[in-house]
Amino acid sequence: MSDQPKPKPKPAAPAKPAPPQPADAKRKAGGGVVQRIRAVRRGVLVLTFSLLGLLLVYAGLLYALRPATSGEQLSLDRLITAAQEGRVVRARLLDQDARITGLLSKVDGSPQQFWTAYPHSDATTGDILKSLINGTTHVTVDGQAGKALVRFIAQFLMPLVILANLFALLFFLVRGGGGGTQDFLKFGEIGDKKLEGSSRTTFANVAASEEPLTELGEIRDYLADPTAFQRMGAQPPKGILLQGPPGCGKTLLARALAGEAKANFFSISGSEFVESLVGVGAARVRDLFKQAREATPAILFIDELDAVGRQRGAGLGGGHDEREQTLNELLVQMDGFSPSDGVAILAATNRVDILDPALLRRGRFDRHIVIDRPDLEGRLAILRLHAKGKRLGDPDGDLPTIARQTPGFTGADLASMLNEAALLAVRERSASIIYAHLEEAVERVVSGPKKRGMLMAPEDKQRIAYHEAGHAVVAAAMGKAAAIDKLSVIARGRGIGHLALLTDERLLPTRDDMEVQIAIAMAGIAAEELALGQPSTGAEADLERATNTARDMAGRFGMSSRLGRVRVLHEQKEIFLGRDYLLTRDVSQPTLEHLDAEVRRILDEQEGQARSILQAERRVLDIVASGLVTYETLHGPALAKVLGSVRVRGAGAPSPSPSPARNSFHTDAPR
Repeated sequence: MSDQPKPKPKPAAPAKPAPPQPADAKRKAGGGVVQRIRAVRRGVLVLTFSLLGLLLVYAGLLYALRPATSGEQLSLDRLITAAQEGRVVRARLLDQDARITGLLSKVDGSPQQFWTAYPHSDATTGDILKSLINGTTHVTVDGQAGKALVRFIAQFLMPLVILANLFALLFFLVRGGGGGTQDFLKFGEIGDKKLEGSSRTTFANVAASEEPLTELGEIRDYLADPTAFQRMGAQPPKGILLQGPPGCGKTLLARALAGEAKANFFSISGSEFVESLVGVGAARVRDLFKQAREATPAILFIDELDAVGRQRGAGLGGGHDEREQTLNELLVQMDGFSPSDGVAILAATNRVDILDPALLRRGRFDRHIVIDRPDLEGRLAILRLHAKGKRLGDPDGDLPTIARQTPGFTGADLASMLNEAALLAVRERSASIIYAHLEEAVERVVSGPKKRGMLMAPEDKQRIAYHEAGHAVVAAAMGKAAAIDKLSVIARGRGIGHLALLTDERLLPTRDDMEVQIAIAMAGIAAEELALGQPSTGAEADLERATNTARDMAGRFGMSSRLGRVRVLHEQKEIFLGRDYLLTRDVSQPTLEHLDAEVRRILDEQEGQARSILQAERRVLDIVASGLVTYETLHGPALAKVLGSVRVRGAGAPSPSPSPARNSFHTDAPR
């Protein structure tokens, strides 16, 4: 076979450059940003130094324009007199400076330089020249043409150049994000308030709020799929007002709604609208609504609405024009959009009583959702929710007990209590959170930590022991022996004694229930007088509680036979200046005197009942007080056995199935 030439291999095509990876793209983008920042910084430095240089040149020009002041200053009258006397040897008129300089001879014949300022006008200059020439003075005139040019540059050109340099410097500062300058130029903007991210809060993160979740579910469904509502012709509420005590989860519910609807969430506090500069609050309201409309579906949440939505009008406390203008703009913006725009407005407040009525009318905040303190089942659900991720020893047994001991706790209080228990477990190097940690955490939230370092005299300790023992004995006589959880003389917070009483968690307490509360509260001071002969200042909190309860019985709930079924007192709340302070009192002075007499009668009767019980159960009172002095804390079967010997009497007979809840009686430290 003959050898044939082999075909030459084709040159390989040049490999295409691989597309930049995301990290490379980010690096290049970051490099471009860095270069722009450096360029801006260089420009700022150049303009700054040029501005300083221009200011120095301007100062030099002003220095060059200073008028001549060589020699002694003479007034124009003295100069003319000297010229008429022939003592002025020579004179030089400086036209730009409006000065005359020269040489004259004194009376003794010695020469002296002088300068004189004169009014710059043709008539005055001519008269001066005639006077000097007539006095045989050698006169010269200097037009100062160079100084005229310097004056033109200093008065016209340099200010323009300096202003141009200053504006260029401000432009570079704003372009480069110059901090305070940019913030000042954008003072009327609210900024980017949109919160978004992959991990959102949903309804699964909310417990003990079935009714609010049901109400908010309509907003979620509408933002997710508005067609079903449109087919039915239904419109969701334009605004939803969440009202309730602090710590009950109003902000949490708003975030959960945004997470469920997969909508953009704009959160802002009402205080961010109110500024001292006129018009800034209204501009920020407009900017916030504009952002929400451009990011639909969106939820706009205004926390602490009372900061911007207080009632308008001056009144005694004076008005706040800027806040009222901001409120007016908020009302206009709420009227200017429809729920079909895909924007829902939520607001939260715990002072709904001071909001402006225009905010609460239909068409603005259509729906009011009350988020109150959770009940027993709600507290248990919240505890189980916050217990996730915590190492509890017996969650199924401990959490229901703790839920029964924490009436009135909000969700924030329960979360804080569980965190305190975890901290106590870590402090004691325990393997898990046991019931003792949870119980101590409840005491820390209610009364504060133990004050072990507080020194207490034996007499004070004995007095506190009898005080707390009096509460316990009277409570047992009223049928509450099974509800007494703990007695202690250990100081906590401001208190120096403590009784944890589990009472019935009832929505509608009767007159007998309130009288039992007063009798138990008055038992402490009655026990001190019975055992030690005189009362002390430690009964202040008990007297306050008993007096308020008796006043409510007689003045609010119509439980007085003398006053009858009439409400004399209104609900206690802060006075809102401009509305409540100037209201006329609708109760006569004799009625108030009868009210005071009824409060005194109720307190005296219940104190007498507590005193009679303690006299009849003196042996049990001494045993409980002695145990408190010895052991400082009594609880469990030993305490129940001692109090079980107390004969039950009065209206507080034990209920067949009590629902316990904590009610604390403290002995106050003297102020």
